[in-house]
Amino acid sequence: MNDETAPTNKSQEKAELRRGWTTGACATAATKAALMALITGEFPDPVGIILPKGEVPYFQLAYEGLGEGYAMAGIVKDAGDDPDVTHGSTIISTVFPAPPGTGIIFRAGEGVGTVTRPGLQIPPGEAAINPVPRRMMTEICEQICAEYGLPADLVITISVPGGEEIARKTWNPRLGIVGGISILGTTGVVHPFSCSAWIHSIHRGIDVARAAGQKHVLGATGSTSEDAAQALYDLPDFAILDMGDFAGGVLKYLRDHPIDKLTIAGGFAKLTKLAQGALDLHSSRSQVDKGFLWTIAEKAGTPTSMKEQILFANTALEVLELTQSIGFDMATPIALKAKETALETLRGAPVEVEIIVTDRSGNILARI
Repeated sequence: MNDETAPTNKSQEKAELRRGWTTGACATAATKAALMALITGEFPDPVGIILPKGEVPYFQLAYEGLGEGYAMAGIVKDAGDDPDVTHGSTIISTVFPAPPGTGIIFRAGEGVGTVTRPGLQIPPGEAAINPVPRRMMTEICEQICAEYGLPADLVITISVPGGEEIARKTWNPRLGIVGGISILGTTGVVHPFSCSAWIHSIHRGIDVARAAGQKHVLGATGSTSEDAAQALYDLPDFAILDMGDFAGGVLKYLRDHPIDKLTIAGGFAKLTKLAQGALDLHSSRSQVDKGFLWTIAEKAGTPTSMKEQILFANTALEVLELTQSIGFDMATPIALKAKETALETLRGAPVEVEIIVTDRSGNILARI
């Protein structure tokens, strides 16, 4: 695949992270190549497409297949420097004529999921190919068919060998998308470490829960805190949001798309950051403030003799252990402050908030 935006300055080249292309962009390029081969007998290689913002990337074909009444083309997805689970997967489009007047029909092939629950952008029973990739493929097919004076009545089947296994590493099972991955993308471009895909999945998870009438959802910072909260509530899979570090992604979306109750569960360090007012809890984007922890401890009566130990502790866990050693419950005031941050972010939305703080073994230290 050609990356037409690769910087020419060598010092920039070393510093800048390389972008990639979405599964939707790859599926569109593969569909264009397959349709051209179906009509002309020849595959364009490389094949160029116009992305929603006007950029024109070119893709090398990794697979070609031409038979009686159908054509197939495959492109290996290059996610650039983003740690995308679909990087290196082959996105294959098979195109064949449909009965007159049917228009363009999308189907899920091997490794592409099928939607089974309401609340997503695609209705149940349909292939998990999101609206923008559908539109991109539809537009290019209609354009090509018009150029050759042919009706745009086509069946497009998108396949991703190994996609069912890849999907187990994504949110699809919890969202009710079965059988494989989703074909995604709004711009066609993957920006390294942009986190947009993760936050988008959080939003879709909330949509699915709302559509199912679910009144209570859980957002956890990790599997340990998730398991601890689930031991209390045993919520259905679609009510569990893989929030991770993106507390803000959950809270800001619930502000406009409320659910009756939100439980946020996390370890002491992560929820200390939320208590400080941070909404992105990743270590590269927010840090535990030992001064903040000392203020909390001091207000609760921790002796001044412990001030330096707390201020110069290596980690939040060390602060927790120090205060536990003198019988002080540090987790409860942190939970209360974290709840304040959550409620302030919700800005009066009708959402009850519960905070659960756990230790590394999954024991609940505070529940507010």
